[in-house]
Amino acid sequence: MAMYDSAVDKIPFGASAAGAENLFTLRLPKSGGLSSPRLILHAVDQWSDTAAVIPMEFVAAEPSCNRYLARYTPPRAGLFYYCFEADGPEGRPMAIRRGRGTRCAADDEFGELWQLTVYDGAFQTPDFIRGGLYYQIFPDRFCRSGAPKEGVPSDRSFHGEWGGLPVCEPNSLGEITNSDYYGGDLPGITEKLDYLRGLGVTCLYLNPIFEAHSNHRYNTADYKKVDPLLGTEEDFRALCREAHRRGMAVVLDGVFSHTGSDSVYFNREGRYPAVGAYNSRQSPYYPWYDFFSYPNGYACWWNFDTLPNVRETEPSYLEFICGEQGVLRHWMDLGADGFRLDVADELPDEFLDAVTACVKAYDPQKLIIGEVWEDASSKVSYGQRRRYLLGGQLDAVMNYPFRDAVLDFVRNGSGDALYARVLSILENYPPQVVSCLMNCLSTHDVERAITALAAEPLDGRDRYFQAARHFLPVELYQRGRALLKMAYAILYFLPGVPCLYYGDEAGLSGYRDPFNRCPYPWGSEDGELLQFFRAIGNIRAQSRVLTDGAFTAVQVSSSVFSFLRQKDGEGLFVAVNRSGWPQALLLPGQMGNILYGSLSGGRLEPSGILIAALNPQPPSCEGK
Repeated sequence: MAMYDSAVDKIPFGASAAGAENLFTLRLPKSGGLSSPRLILHAVDQWSDTAAVIPMEFVAAEPSCNRYLARYTPPRAGLFYYCFEADGPEGRPMAIRRGRGTRCAADDEFGELWQLTVYDGAFQTPDFIRGGLYYQIFPDRFCRSGAPKEGVPSDRSFHGEWGGLPVCEPNSLGEITNSDYYGGDLPGITEKLDYLRGLGVTCLYLNPIFEAHSNHRYNTADYKKVDPLLGTEEDFRALCREAHRRGMAVVLDGVFSHTGSDSVYFNREGRYPAVGAYNSRQSPYYPWYDFFSYPNGYACWWNFDTLPNVRETEPSYLEFICGEQGVLRHWMDLGADGFRLDVADELPDEFLDAVTACVKAYDPQKLIIGEVWEDASSKVSYGQRRRYLLGGQLDAVMNYPFRDAVLDFVRNGSGDALYARVLSILENYPPQVVSCLMNCLSTHDVERAITALAAEPLDGRDRYFQAARHFLPVELYQRGRALLKMAYAILYFLPGVPCLYYGDEAGLSGYRDPFNRCPYPWGSEDGELLQFFRAIGNIRAQSRVLTDGAFTAVQVSSSVFSFLRQKDGEGLFVAVNRSGWPQALLLPGQMGNILYGSLSGGRLEPSGILIAALNPQPPSCEGK
């Protein structure tokens, strides 16, 4: 059987810069009657029956096989798929494809192919986030400063106490309005910067802060104004200034695929004196929206009539967001270090190109993160293959594939699946993207990790089910805490940048919206968890290998997942044992001081975590 493993037989491993040579090594068995191998390359944007065919040259004879080599230098950025082909015993072409062995090419026309992502050779991503730690904050629920506010709309309802469950029931009209507030604000975040720095945080990611009439603020009312309940423009400027003084960046949520119906721009509810698109066809904002029956028939985000879609490529909208006096520059002038783009897969390429051009012209070190839930390197949305990661668009994405794989291993023991998922992302994403990836376990859109790991699966059940089971019984909480620590121990040291969702470090539980958005439990934190997160955050802060060090799996099973991160002779060894029994560990020969956890007779205790430094390797003596 022909042998090819893209993790070792392609140099360099993974994505390639345009103009850089790639080497592919294939081994053909001596007894199989295969000859004349060739590399077959398909460009996705020029897919046809005709592919690039590159003959492979004989390199060496090995005991049971012959080794062949192909060289290919991609001339441009793009997405490519490849396989191999050889002549069979009777001269018939035989295809060699991923996971499918060798067979007649005509019998398996659409079999699995290997992916080759080719990015622009000039593509660079910001340096400041590499090796760092994101911390996601839902602003209404993190910390309330108590500072007086002006201009807060009178139709908002407030929880008297900081704590308890958010409102989850519909109003008298059967509507879910998300109009209950706890009063978390920007000065409250500023007050807690030293706490966050103690966790090792280097970058704050804030859910929307622009004026909006819901507690989540994804229904933007005014893009250039801080929501009055959060504070003022000066409060935001002060937050950025104090964060920067502590070596921390601030990234904002940009919601640009839709606005609120209750906004300056649409003004369906008549709150604003401005003439909105709903009020008149003569409104300057009318071209932003897609009406099919004026004024009540319009395109909406996922059919929510409170979220009218915008036409992102409308010139006046593009200028408003990306122009010299636009929204992006306004917030960067105030101190923002970048943007996370909500539903990036629903934003057209022309708009993403304009956003990137604006942000990078302002400062190439500003960060652009996209919300993409799948493998972003080959994503197809609305019938179009996307080019997020090829250069000129996103710096990185929210890495939900890692979330799913880590949680599945810790809860169910899917070690092989976790390893395969990690390798696939490392293979498909450019390395400069990997160094900025936002690796999350919990977010405002999914169950908190402790609930996903320890509670009864949600399985589409309603809010009443979620409310009744929000607080975990003691036994489940203790089990969930152990699983949560293992999951974060893996995530914190995988390639990319971990993202800690506010309150995970304190023991907050919760299914989905609104239960995953409860107030941070100041004064009632889980001390054991806090100690753990401070410990692993400190290890991250002290480990240079985490910026872009190589990843190597050491032990992968249903019980143990361990790996190395190495660069320039330094390294870390990370291992977890998710089982209920001690497990023998395969230890790297250069293992040094244990930084977290312990071993007993070479075994890792049940639910155990081990993080160890690697002793520096002696310098090479080659040629001496």
